[in-house]
Amino acid sequence: MLETNFRILNVTKYVCATIITLGTILFIYGYASGFSNVVGIGYGTVMGGVFIFIMGLFLAATGEMLERKKNG
Repeated sequence: MLETNFRILNVTKYVCATIITLGTILFIYGYASGFSNVVGIGYGTVMGGVFIFIMGLFLAATGEMLERKKNG
């Protein structure tokens, strides 16, 4: 089960890093060029990436706790 949790964390790390980077680029582009719609999209993308990362952490932690409880 530990290997599965490691895979979940690894995939979550790379996916969220990509999403957060894309959101940051959109945010900076929108802020620099004055497009307020793009700023909102960038901000929402960053928040979505953070939210997905937190969900992945809780998923891995919950799986680990259930495995420990099952083993005694």
